[in-house]
Amino acid sequence: VQLQASGGGLVQAGGYLRLSCSTSGRSFRHGVMAWFRQAPGKEREFVAAVWRNGNIYYADSVKGRFTCSSDNAKNTMHLQMNSLKPEDTAVYYCAASTSIILSRLREGAGYGYWGQGTLVTVSS
Repeated sequence: VQLQASGGGLVQAGGYLRLSCSTSGRSFRHGVMAWFRQAPGKEREFVAAVWRNGNIYYADSVKGRFTCSSDNAKNTMHLQMNSLKPEDTAVYYCAASTSIILSRLREGAGYGYWGQGTLVTVSS
């Protein structure tokens, strides 16, 4: 099973980027896919997730600026990031789970599959 994140880069504050995560090796159609990020010197934090029924959940810090989406089969997931801020600078990871429960949605430990991460740098 592989998750491949891409789309990171350097952007000025106020700009935008679109991240993508592609999966291979197994189907997550009935699973959950998520984005996490980890800034230098900080703990990994939840960004957004696509639940089994297609509902999207966001961290408060990105709500209204980021849009998470996926195809019906959850083969590919995207994160459209608008109005980027310097504090959004981090390595962004995609993750997937076939068994996570809703109460653990925002916990990285609940995800068994991870991509390699893509670096997003927002300059001020």
